[in-house]
Amino acid sequence: MNKFLIALGLVTTVALVGCSKEKQPETGATTGEHLENAATQAGHDMEDAGHNAAVSTENAMDNAAANTAEATDNASAKVEAAAERTKEAAKDATAAVAGSIEEGAANVREKAEN
Repeated sequence: MNKFLIALGLVTTVALVGCSKEKQPETGATTGEHLENAATQAGHDMEDAGHNAAVSTENAMDNAAANTAEATDNASAKVEAAAERTKEAAKDATAAVAGSIEEGAANVREKAEN
């Protein structure tokens, strides 16, 4: 009985494998024509790849230019802010020095009057 089941399984497997094979349609082209078509397609593929690479490079350059412009604008804004802070610090230092001088002069005047 086991041998019968094994044989039946093999027959079924062979039948399924044999039925599932699909033959490729015949194009009627010669091997040379197939090679010529393949070469033409490869040429088109290379052309497409070159075009895609050129577009990608152009996009990358545009993005780099935009990023550089943005970085320059940011740096310029930061330099302006730093200059403004420096200007305010100089004003504060000048006011502090002037206040010290006035205080010192007032002390000298007071001592001179006494």
